Parts: sequence; C-alpha cells; structure tokens
Amino acid sequence: MATLVFLAAAMMLLSGCTEVNKEINADSEGYWNEYVVYPFSQVIVKTAELVGSYGWAIVIVTIIIRFIILPLMIKSTKNMKEMRKLQPEMQKIKEKYKSKDAVTQQKMQQETMALFQKHGVNPLAGCLPLLIQMPIIFGFYQAIMRTEAIKEDTFLWFDLGSPDPYFLLPLIAGATTFLQQKITMADMTSQNPQMAMMLWLMPIMIIIFAVNLPAALSLYWVVGNIFMIIQTVIINRKYDNEASLENQ
Repeated sequence: MATLVFLAAAMMLLSGCTEVNKEINADSEGYWNEYVVYPFSQVIVKTAELVGSYGWAIVIVTIIIRFIILPLMIKSTKNMKEMRKLQPEMQKIKEKYKSKDAVTQQKMQQETMALFQKHGVNPLAGCLPLLIQMPIIFGFYQAIMRTEAIKEDTFLWFDLGSPDPYFLLPLIAGATTFLQQKITMADMTSQNPQMAMMLWLMPIMIIIFAVNLPAALSLYWVVGNIFMIIQTVIINRKYDNEASLENQ
C-alpha cells in the first residue's frame, strides 16, 4: 500500500513541477538534468531519427527501459508471492503475541523475522525495485515533457504535444492501469480494503492526468502498462508452474 501511495504522490508532484515546463537541452544545468533527463531526451531523439517518428521512438524506448528493469520486477514479484504464502503463518504469530507491551511485540518481531529467514523472504525487497525505477521512470517522463521536437510531431490520430482530442488514450491508459494492478494485486484486494480502493483510485488519477497532459505521456503510460500486463502474466504462470512442481 505504501508503494502505491508513494507513486501516486510522486506523480502528482511531477505533474505540477515547474521544471517540466523548461525545455531540456545540452545547456540545462543540474545533475538531474545533465545525467538523467538530457540523456533520456537524446535517446528518444536519436531513436526518432532512426525510425522517422517520435511516437514510435517513445514506444521503442519505453519497451527497452521495461526490459532493463525486468529482472528487478521478476525478483519483486516472486518475493511478493512468497510473502502472500506466509500470510497464514504470520497471522498465527500475531494471534500468539496479542499483547501490546514492548517485550511481547519484540518477541513477535523476532519470530516473524525468523519466519522470513527460514523461507528466504525479504520484506523490504519490494521497495528496492521501486526506488531504482523511480529515477528512471521520472527521468523518462521529464524527457518526454521537455523535448520540444516531440511536441511538434504527430502519431496515429493525435499530436504528441497536445492532449488527445478524442480522449481515447486517457481511457486506454486508465483501463490498462486498472488491468495491470488487478493482475498484480490478485487476491490482495479481497484481503485489504485499502488495496481495493487503490485499484480504482490509480486508474482514475491516470485518466485525469492524461486528459490534461500531452498525448506523448499517455502513449508512454499505455505502452508501459501493456508491457507490465504481459510481463506479470508470464511471471505468474512461470511461478505457479514451479510451485506446482515443488508440491508434487
């Protein structure tokens, strides 16, 4: 839940960031601009020169970035599934140590950590991919928003520098966000009402942002979501098959 809230807050912060309105170029100052945003901008520009379209360049670079961070996502997904399997045992530990005094709570934490170590699960492993992804995703986000050449190009039925006039991309972005989260969270929503609320909240936020921001960003969200949907389905099937073999 914390990661989703952090992502939502970060998106809102970035959407209102004044830096987004400043064109990125070789003269842009600051470590963030020089070593993150500008290199991403150049990758998009060079890719567009090769394929002849900034729209296709965004699609291609988005997929490349997703492949780069794929190992982290695989590790995070597997760790999350292992955590879910341990939920019954974790609940038993909580019931065993119901007292709120410091000594009892310390014993509960020690027994919980012993359970994690026994099964090779790291409760913080889900945070690491998020922390590594954020600079990459936000840097690419700003590169799209701050590269003037992108704003002047068109792709399919929309101008990359303007909101989609037919609102199709925002709706697709919202729908794919919902589907991606539903597949990722799976049975977590039935166990946690807050997760169920976030399942609807994030897509709505994405649609609101996408309606008002350049279509280039909506395109990035749609491609990234579709990649993550396919990625999660494949990882889940592989994990379930491995679990079935282990239980035989």
